[in-house]
Amino acid sequence: MTIEGNILDVVQERQFFGAIHWNDGVIQQIDVLGEIRTDSPWITPGFVDAHVHVESSLLPPGEFARMAVVHGTIGSVSDPHEIANVLGVAGVEFMLDEAAKVPFKFCFGAPSCVPATRYETAGAEISVADVEALLDRPEIGYLAEMMNFPGVLHQDPDVLAKIDAAQKKGKPVDGHAPGLRGDAAKQYVAAGMSTDHECFTAEEAEEKLNLGMKILIREGSAAKNFTALIPLAVTRGQEMMFCSDDKHPDSLLEGHINQLVARAIQFGVDPMIAFQMASRNPVRHYALSVGLLQPGDAADFVIVDQLETCQVESTYIGGVCVAHQGKSLLSPALAQPVNRFVSRVVSLSDIQYEVKAEDTECQVIRILDGQLITENVGYPLEVIQDTSRDILKLVVVNRYHDAPPAVAFVEGFGLLQGGLASSVAHDSHNIVAVGKTDEDLVNVIQAVMQEEGGLALSCEDVRAVLPLPIAGLMSDQDGYSVAAKYSELDDLAKNKLGSTLVSPFMSLSFLALLVIPSLKLSDLGLFDGDSFTFTRPTR
Repeated sequence: MTIEGNILDVVQERQFFGAIHWNDGVIQQIDVLGEIRTDSPWITPGFVDAHVHVESSLLPPGEFARMAVVHGTIGSVSDPHEIANVLGVAGVEFMLDEAAKVPFKFCFGAPSCVPATRYETAGAEISVADVEALLDRPEIGYLAEMMNFPGVLHQDPDVLAKIDAAQKKGKPVDGHAPGLRGDAAKQYVAAGMSTDHECFTAEEAEEKLNLGMKILIREGSAAKNFTALIPLAVTRGQEMMFCSDDKHPDSLLEGHINQLVARAIQFGVDPMIAFQMASRNPVRHYALSVGLLQPGDAADFVIVDQLETCQVESTYIGGVCVAHQGKSLLSPALAQPVNRFVSRVVSLSDIQYEVKAEDTECQVIRILDGQLITENVGYPLEVIQDTSRDILKLVVVNRYHDAPPAVAFVEGFGLLQGGLASSVAHDSHNIVAVGKTDEDLVNVIQAVMQEEGGLALSCEDVRAVLPLPIAGLMSDQDGYSVAAKYSELDDLAKNKLGSTLVSPFMSLSFLALLVIPSLKLSDLGLFDGDSFTFTRPTR
């Protein structure tokens, strides 16, 4: 088969009008036919999300792929540690099996931190032996994000053994060290970390680039670091990539890596570099089996109207058109539920905040919209009792066995009424809930309990639930209908309950992620991510 158009060659760094010839899914020949034609669309390599948790889309791999190809994404570097925290190695195998149902080019990592810390209750553990066995599999291309940077710095034997296992296999190790600078950053990189997607300032990113790391510019549904980091891509783009990390279905419906390419070019990044960041750089770093428009490569490419706007007209994987004019041509790829969930009743008495005799103030988690990091703010006790303040009770309930809930306070949700709850609570995925009143909290927690996983919203006259029967993380329904239901919940959270956050459910899900500073809540208590210690354990 043959196709003609303006060709962007990100490997040889040239542009020309030409023809691509392929047979049996492999490019046989590329002809240079002349200069760029302004009336012709562009043919470019397909896009790769360089770091994403597929589970965050609330969809299994096949449905994620069905939506992503519409935007020119043909592959992803995917860390399955969300489902691994629930189901262990069986969860990773579930993702591999589901991914095999579609032509999309998934590269999965071996989860390095399951559980993420010892300060929370997860549903499973992945040992050094498990990591070694996973890395032996060809579908596992790297050691996924090493969030336990204290373990690296303190030379924890298990942590170092997992890194060593990947290095012996010649597979890269992903880093994860938000805010780590100076000598600590040097030690972390020297241990073998090759990437970081957690930088939230240009200064931090540049320091890590100078240490030899590849820096991923992340723009997801909750964490948005594009604006802060994109200036570096003007001169350092050869060492950078794009990723989403966590992408909820409503935003996946709107666009993906193509949006970041367009924004980068609009900022002033050379189009060649922007497209390299979206294709060549991750393909080379992770040794992906993704074509880059060279003879002998797989015929993986996209057709876009213009480089500057990056509007995708068609997507090809292995020479087969998988999306055209905004429509996915992949068949639905629904999955059968698998789960680990103990449903029980949570009462008003279970979620009371205990004021201790020595308490003079209360530590409050302050949300920073568009960031995963939070602030640790101390307030007098009378402030948290003032219902006119935007300080709400936050509860985390163990989903794996009966245990007392953990209770704390959070500032920044802006709820005027009702409550939100989710069994997507990184990384152990216990139930996390926020509410205006204790009654709101109990109601919305029970809504998630009854479904054995899901996202829920409740107030006096509204109760809405998006069931997530696959590990309490993903739906077993069509991706587009899940996106519509999620959009409905998001709209209610903002316009009915009053939340001022860009992505209320996504922000809620990260309030239990202990490896991100500064203050978070696990099922075992309030946790300081800077000192890596409990400030108020439940028991």
